[in-house]
Amino acid sequence: MLKIIIKEGENIERALKRYKRKYRNVKVMQNLREAQFFTKPSVKRRKEIQKAEYIQNIRDQEDI
Repeated sequence: MLKIIIKEGENIERALKRYKRKYRNVKVMQNLREAQFFTKPSVKRRKEIQKAEYIQNIRDQEDI
């Protein structure tokens, strides 16, 4: 459970923004969506490798 302590004199919109940021960083919704269906380990591994290749290509393009 996320807790946001509102500081004295802090605007409620700012506190709400901090809550939303923390919620997004915890990836609650992403974990719930992933848990809905079973994914084979080989598919997970393949997806991770593809993601790593994509990131590496982006970094290689920046170096040029």
